[in-house]
Amino acid sequence: MKFAHNGYYIEKYIKCDNCGVLIYDDGMKSTDPELTDELYCSEWCREWRQAKHHGDSSPVIDKAF
Repeated sequence: MKFAHNGYYIEKYIKCDNCGVLIYDDGMKSTDPELTDELYCSEWCREWRQAKHHGDSSPVIDKAF
């Protein structure tokens, strides 16, 4: 078992649907109606996945999130 940021044990391994990193908090849900069941670790992952889903073969997302 690994510890979460708040010091508690991780009970479920929830991973970002884009990059696969473990999500310790609530994560970020998709704002795209076609990707409603997906969960992301950051705004960057969410924006990248939505761009890729809508046909951009090489999405470039600003790192300022």
